[in-house]
Amino acid sequence: MKFKSSLILLLVLVLSFSTASVLHVAVKGSDYSQSYSAVVCPPTLNGLNSQISISSRKTQYQRLDNRSSKTIPFNSLRYSVVKDSLVISAQGVTPVVWQSRSGSWAGGTICSGPEASQWFSGGTANVTTKGRLMLANSGLSDAIVDIQTFSENGKQPLKSINLKSKSYMQLSLDSLAPGDKSLAVQIVPRSGRVNAFMIDEQGSGLKALGGDFVNPVASAAKKIVIPAIPNQISKTGQKASSVHTLRIVAPGDVDTSFTLELLTADGRFVPVGFNSRAIVAGVVTEFALTPKLSASSFAVRITSQEPIVASISSTVQIKGHKDFVWSTATAPLTPLTLAVTGLSPLIAFAGDSISVKVETKLVNGKTFASVIKGSDIATWRVPANSRSITIVATSKDTYAGALVSSDNGYGFIPVQAGSVLSKVEIPSSNIRVLNP
Repeated sequence: MKFKSSLILLLVLVLSFSTASVLHVAVKGSDYSQSYSAVVCPPTLNGLNSQISISSRKTQYQRLDNRSSKTIPFNSLRYSVVKDSLVISAQGVTPVVWQSRSGSWAGGTICSGPEASQWFSGGTANVTTKGRLMLANSGLSDAIVDIQTFSENGKQPLKSINLKSKSYMQLSLDSLAPGDKSLAVQIVPRSGRVNAFMIDEQGSGLKALGGDFVNPVASAAKKIVIPAIPNQISKTGQKASSVHTLRIVAPGDVDTSFTLELLTADGRFVPVGFNSRAIVAGVVTEFALTPKLSASSFAVRITSQEPIVASISSTVQIKGHKDFVWSTATAPLTPLTLAVTGLSPLIAFAGDSISVKVETKLVNGKTFASVIKGSDIATWRVPANSRSITIVATSKDTYAGALVSSDNGYGFIPVQAGSVLSKVEIPSSNIRVLNP
């Protein structure tokens, strides 16, 4: 009897240890490491002024060409960049870059993490161009980058570039498709941690014709939304002084057609001639867009049977001189934080039913919440003394872009995250690996 009791006790102990081991493995298997990838900002080219908006003075950065992994804090909420590209450990906050040429133009973009592909719909390669394509490799290994260019003359020969580790280079836009007027450019890294940036700057002799950043999209899509397009109104209030041009390309091998809807404060409608408009595959096509609107901004939604890339350029007047703005498509809005120190952008939200909760943090540390609601398009001005805005919650299929004006020019900035939180499962050791 005693032997039987001992045997039962032994079996209970063995069963308990086995159960605990299984439970231990299950718990360990759910451990994850979460982090934001470092973001890269564009370099400052000769003759330009550049400032980066930061949300915290403790944010860490290093110069791109720094071979060490050591970082230092900004100790400033708006940092002037003399030349080099910066790599920033932003920890979920997207820094914003504002660059300008005195008395000529200004434009903005976000600092972002590397992408598997970037599309730029903008720029020109004819005699007026002073534009540049900038490639930055923030990785520790050399990179190979493929550049595929499309123009009004079709698909151009593929160009491959070797880029050393921890370095950047610039290419003149007129080297991509010499003499062509309308460009769309895809950047695809084969290796390396690569970011691309494009500046479209134009001039005729000594006369400046304006400039702007051309912000990228990750891929061609069958539905795109350009949420913030400036529409300057003349003094009479009856006629818009802005001229708009739609640039569009279907980069695949199949011809397609597209339909463009205007989203305005007065409702949505399809302009004459933009319903099922045909375009040829691989050929960059431009269309004049002349809406008669009373609002200072509007949005467009474009749907197509085949994936497309598109943008809209708009002429503007700033302090007595002309400038132009490239408004580009953005990804659907998600919770994010955008640093806006020194800027006071007008943010336009586009969607069928807009409901967005925004938390604004001021330079003095105070915070307050705002709720933006509307249909088709809704606008909200960020207070001038803000250091960051956080999208706390957003309605489905809502898009956002920011319009910024300064003494030198006018620019568009996409409201989207520069890097997203990545989650990696932490491998757990188990004795059963050694003793199956």
